[in-house]
Amino acid sequence: MKLDPGAAELTTLLERRITNYSTNLQVDEIGRVVSVGDGIARVYGLNEIQAGEMVEFASGVKGIALNLENENVGIV
Repeated sequence: MKLDPGAAELTTLLERRITNYSTNLQVDEIGRVVSVGDGIARVYGLNEIQAGEMVEFASGVKGIALNLENENVGIV
């Protein structure tokens, strides 16, 4: 099956972008775990975090910020 010239150009462009895609992660804030219980970690010091934001702990375990309180954040 032969591609339309416009579709072929688009395919080439997308292949280049996918090949050259890189993810650069940047640590914005570091908090301190103050307690853990029932699958929820309470973390102090993440003042700029937003609900639903992914968090990675030093152990490599990942969680999602859910409860945003004045003094700490609940991460599941």
